Amino acid sequence: MNMIDIRKGILSLATLASAVAWAGELTISDYCDQKLAVPNRIKEITAMPDGLNYAAISDDESSIELFSYKTGKKVGELFNLNEVKGDLKIDSFEGFSVSDNGKKVLLWNKSEKIYRYSFRAEYYVYDTFRKTLARVSDKGPQRCATISHDGRYVAYERDNNIFISNIDYKTDNAITTDGESGKIINGSPDWSYEEEFDLRNSIRWSADDTILAYLKFDERNVPAYTFDVYKGFCDDDPLKDLYPATFSYKYPLAGYDCSIVSVHSYNLDSRVTKKMDIPIADTDYVPSIEFGADGSKLMVMVVNKEQNNLKLYNVNPSSTVARLIYTDSSDTWLSPKSYQMIDYGTTDFVIASEKSGQNHLYLYDYAGTLKKQLTSGNYNVTAYYGRDKKGTHFLQSTALGPIYRSIVSIDARGVSKMLSGKTGTSSAQFSKNLDYYIMTFSSSTVPTQYTLCNSSGIKLADLELNTSYAQKYSNAPKMEFLTVKNDAGQEMNAFMIKPVGFDGSKKYPLLMYQYNGPESQEVLDRWRMEGIFYLASQGYVIACVDGRGTGNRNTEWSRCVYKNLGDLETKDQLAAIKHFASLPFIDSNRLGCFGWSYGGYMSLMEAGAKGSPLKAAVAMAAVTHWEFYDAIYTERFMQTPSQNPNGYFNSSALNHTSDVKSKLLVISGSDDDNVHMYNTLKYTSKLSSEGKVCDMMIYAGFEHSLGMCDARVQLFRKINDFLETNLKN
Repeated sequence: MNMIDIRKGILSLATLASAVAWAGELTISDYCDQKLAVPNRIKEITAMPDGLNYAAISDDESSIELFSYKTGKKVGELFNLNEVKGDLKIDSFEGFSVSDNGKKVLLWNKSEKIYRYSFRAEYYVYDTFRKTLARVSDKGPQRCATISHDGRYVAYERDNNIFISNIDYKTDNAITTDGESGKIINGSPDWSYEEEFDLRNSIRWSADDTILAYLKFDERNVPAYTFDVYKGFCDDDPLKDLYPATFSYKYPLAGYDCSIVSVHSYNLDSRVTKKMDIPIADTDYVPSIEFGADGSKLMVMVVNKEQNNLKLYNVNPSSTVARLIYTDSSDTWLSPKSYQMIDYGTTDFVIASEKSGQNHLYLYDYAGTLKKQLTSGNYNVTAYYGRDKKGTHFLQSTALGPIYRSIVSIDARGVSKMLSGKTGTSSAQFSKNLDYYIMTFSSSTVPTQYTLCNSSGIKLADLELNTSYAQKYSNAPKMEFLTVKNDAGQEMNAFMIKPVGFDGSKKYPLLMYQYNGPESQEVLDRWRMEGIFYLASQGYVIACVDGRGTGNRNTEWSRCVYKNLGDLETKDQLAAIKHFASLPFIDSNRLGCFGWSYGGYMSLMEAGAKGSPLKAAVAMAAVTHWEFYDAIYTERFMQTPSQNPNGYFNSSALNHTSDVKSKLLVISGSDDDNVHMYNTLKYTSKLSSEGKVCDMMIYAGFEHSLGMCDARVQLFRKINDFLETNLKN
C-alpha cells in the first residue's frame, strides 16, 4: 500500500480534491474560506494503549481505523458502524475515546454546542470483543462523559448533576442531587473555567476505578449576562422566529464574584461522597485536579484570586486529608500555560515554572522536594509531552529562537537532542509509550507537513506533505521576518507581507496587523493563509509586530504591562508604524491598522492615541473597556477595578476617543458570548456623543470567531471595501 492509500483514512478528500482541481489566480475564498485556505490535515488521532498503534475516523466516517506507528499503514479497524451486533445500532458518530485497557470505545453523536468547546451529546459504549453497543443513558443528552479505565463505567453530567452508568448492569444512577441551573454545577466547568483555564471536564477516575473525583461550582453569586439571539440568514429558516430569543448564562465581569469551587470524591463501593479538606477560599480558583499515576493521590491546584500564588496539594481522596507539597508565586501573575504544564508520575512529577524568568521544567517528588531542574537556558519550554520508561523527557521549546518551535529530548543524564532539525514550527503527538510520534511541521514558506517518526527523531513515513496545496499557493504573498526597535531601544520581532508583484520604487499603503494580548504571539515562523494575505494581494503592505507584553521572550518582557494594559503595547505599535512609514516603499500618508479581539482593542487604542498617524483603523470583536470583560482573564493582568481604578481608566478605549481622527470600521457578532457586542455599542455610542461617526458591521447570529458559513470571506470583503475607500485612495 503506498502512502496516498495510507492517508486516505485520515485525510479530508474534499479539501484534497479542491487543491488538485484548482488552477488560476487565487480568489478571496482561497485566502479567507476556512475550508479552502487551510492545508490538508490528517484527521484527529487517538493514541492506543498498546503504544504501537493509533486510531482515526475513516474518511467516510463509518469506522475507526487502526494504523501502525512503525509503518504508518492501516492494520485493522477498532469499530465499524456496519459490523455492530445486537439490537442497538447507530447510523453515525462524531467522535470517540478509548478506555485505558483498549477493550471499550466511548462514541458520541447528535452533539449540541454549549460554549466554545463544550457540548452535549448522545453517548454509547462499544465492546470491541462482542462488537455490541450499549447506550450510556436514555434519559437525555450527556456532557463531559468520561469512561473508566476498565471500560465498565461512564461518569457524566446532565442537568448539573453527575451520574454513573454501569455498562455491564445497565444501571444509571445520580451521585449528586443538588445541581441546579444557574446555581450549582457538578462535574462540568462553568463558562469562565472553560474559556480561561481551558478546563473542559472536571470528572476524574482513580486508577482502580473505585473513586470518582470532581469539582463542584457554586455560581449562585455570579451575575447572569443576557443578550438577544438573532437568527441570521445563515441559519435554517431565519424568518421563522418573529421575536428574538434570549441567551442567559453566568458571566462574572471584572470585579464581580466568580464561582465558589470545592473538590469532592465519591466511593463506588461505599457510595459515600466526601468533600476534600483543602484550604480553598471562596475567591480562590481550582484550575486542575488529576490523579497521580498510581491512582492513590488526588493532585489539586489552587490559585488565589490575584492569580500570583499557586499551591499544589497531595490529597487522600478517602481520608480527605490534604498536604501542601508545592508553591509558586510572582510579583505580577502566574501563567496557566506554565503551571498547567504538568505530568504526574508514579513517584514524582514534572511541573513548569517561570521563576527563572523563562519557562522551564522541574522534577519534584511527592514530598515536595526538588529532585532536579530538567531544563535551563535563554529559551522557553512551550509544551511537555512526557517521559518514557528510560527516563527520557520529550518537550517543545524555543531553543532556536522565540519565533521557532522545536521538538527536543532530554535523556536521564541530562543530555538534550534536537529531534526536529528544520527552523520553523514543529509539534508532536506521541504514542502512549513515547516510542513514536507524529510530527507536524510548517514554516512561513512550507505548508503544514505530517511525518511519522520514532523517539530518536528518525522519520519512518510521510503522512501528508501538502504538495498540491503548496503548488496552489506558490505565488501567494509571503512573510518576511525582521526586528523593529521601540522608543525604548528594545528590539521587537516582526513580519512583513508584501503584495504580489511588489515594486520597491512604488509607494504602498501600510496596514498594521496586531493581537498583542499578554503572553500572545503572532510573529511565528509557521504557515498561515488567511485574510491578511488576501489584503496584501490587494495592494497593501501588511506588517505585524510583537511588542511588549507578548509571550515567549522572558517574563520581564511580558509582565511589564501589568495593571496597565494597552499603554506600552500602544506605544510599541505606534513606534513600529513610525518605522515602517519611514521605508521608501511606504506611503506615510496612508497608514492603517486592523485587529481582532485583543487586537481590535489595540486598533481602537492606536486610533485614539494623541497624534496618531493612522488614516484608517478596523476593530473586530474588540474589548472597549476592561470592566466589560470576564473576571478571570482581566483580573489576572489588571487586578480588580477597585484595586486599580487608574489602570482601568487609562486602559479603556472609551477614554481615548477625543483624539480619534482616523476613519473607523467597528465589527461584532451579535451572539458573541466572549467579547459581548455591548463593547461595540458602548464605543460607537461614545463616538456619537462626541459628534463623531464610524462605520459598523454586525454579523447577526455569529459568535466571536465568525466560524459559520462564509462569514470570514464576507468579513474581509467588507474590510477591503472599507480600506479601498478610506486608506488606499
